[in-house]
Amino acid sequence: MSPSLPTPELPRLRLGYIPLTDAAPLVVALENGHFEHYGLDVSLSRQPSWATLRDKLGIGHLDGAHLLAPMALACSLGVEGVPQRLVTALSLGLGGNAITVADNLYRDMQAAADGQPVTAQALASVIARRRAAGADPLTFATVYPTSNHTYLLRYWLAAAGIDPDRDLRLIVVPPPQMVQRLKQGDIYGYCVGEPWNTLAVRDGIGCIVAAGHDVWNNAPEKVLAVGAAWAQRYPATHMALICAIVEAARWLDESPENRLRAAHLLAGETYLNLPVEVIAASLSGRLTVDQRGTQRELTDFHVFYRYAANFPWRSHALWMLRQMVRWGQLPADADLLAAAHATYRPDIYRLAAARLGVAPPAVDMKAEGGHRCAWKLGEGNAAVALGPDRFIDGAVFDPADVGAKIAH
Repeated sequence: MSPSLPTPELPRLRLGYIPLTDAAPLVVALENGHFEHYGLDVSLSRQPSWATLRDKLGIGHLDGAHLLAPMALACSLGVEGVPQRLVTALSLGLGGNAITVADNLYRDMQAAADGQPVTAQALASVIARRRAAGADPLTFATVYPTSNHTYLLRYWLAAAGIDPDRDLRLIVVPPPQMVQRLKQGDIYGYCVGEPWNTLAVRDGIGCIVAAGHDVWNNAPEKVLAVGAAWAQRYPATHMALICAIVEAARWLDESPENRLRAAHLLAGETYLNLPVEVIAASLSGRLTVDQRGTQRELTDFHVFYRYAANFPWRSHALWMLRQMVRWGQLPADADLLAAAHATYRPDIYRLAAARLGVAPPAVDMKAEGGHRCAWKLGEGNAAVALGPDRFIDGAVFDPADVGAKIAH
């Protein structure tokens, strides 16, 4: 165990995860010995759906979880039932999502685009034509109602003038079921984390029409979530967990070779049980987006450590809470700032960062959306390198303006 940390009160832990590429920090922390280095004996438990993961965390069957960032907030607020107070002091990374449509819908969108890039505007034209013909709304899926998959898909649609609640039918499908449901024709499109977009393209049934990065550059994704009471009872264990996962995230971002090694780990039967090349494509950011073999290379498709990716920004929390209000999941008078402060714990992260010699941001919030390129927050030696954070519609979210009208 690292001599700079107190002995964990609870050395044996069970962490839950969903089979996604962005579970890589947990898998690497286990397989590369980072957990062991901090005195932890961790087992990873693959779960079939986000609802199952949430419930097992709530009853104490799991000590912590690879969880959707908005879900941690929604659980604490009781958006979906009895409040379940969770906290997060660690983001597991940025990005990793994409929007995929069925191959036949993609062809219709191509025709509507008339030689121009296939965008949400092309989908709007398809929807208008179908409505005029009296056709039923297309069914799209996301992984969970309170997820950034849902909010990024809705944002992408709304930016093109599509009303997600009127013009489409949105349902929930667990990530591992997305490709099969698309193949069966149950859904016409979805927003999901990798590798379930790449797999649909590889299997010849879907095309990627947008990366999550296109909607919001370097958007937050998953967090390490634990119960609030658990975090209070086991502070040394919580700290050790954070330190181990940050070290794994740093390793992932150190080199392409490390990403390839991680792809081999994730591909194993224990974890994703998928071809290495599918996972490697996601981790490298080199995506094949259609059946013609069109390639996109996104340097920032998956960010695990760079750009202060592990910092739990309360401005991220407030943006997600604002989306809950925008789409009717929270009342307009909800105390969003109190919810962000209760669930997101940058104070705990800073303690772990000090142990690791990592310089964390000095502030808890920042404006989101105003940077098309990499930039620095702060001055001199205290400056923190951050990535682009542009929204598809050019909007800027000011976290200081949480009481203003929901406008984006």
